[in-house]
Amino acid sequence: FPSSFSNNNQSPVSGGASISVPTIPVSGPMPSPSAGRAGSASAGGFSELRGTGSSRKARVLYDYDAAGSSELSLLADEVIVVSSVPGMDSDWLMGERGNQRGKVPITYLELLN
Repeated sequence: FPSSFSNNNQSPVSGGASISVPTIPVSGPMPSPSAGRAGSASAGGFSELRGTGSSRKARVLYDYDAAGSSELSLLADEVIVVSSVPGMDSDWLMGERGNQRGKVPITYLELLN
C-alpha cells in the first residue's frame, strides 16, 4: 500500500483536504440490576410498590435478555405491568407482559402514572 494510507486520520486526500475521524468516548456498560442509578428505587417510585401488593405500568428503558426461566426478557420502550413480591431482592420486580411473567431488574424500568 502507498504510505499515504498508513495513518487515515491525517493522510492527505485529493484536493488537499484531510480526513479527521472523531472519536467518541465509551461510557461504562449498560446498568446491571445491582449497579443501578443512584436512588432509583426510592426516587423512581419503586418504594411505593414494596409491601403493598399493588401493580403499576412501567416503561422499559433498555433491552434486557433474561438470564434464566424465572426472568422476563425486555425490549426498550415497551410497557409492562410490574409488582413487588414479598421476599424478592429489592433490585428486582415481577413483570408481566400478556401471559408472560418473570423477574425484571428495576434499573431497566421507569414507572408510569
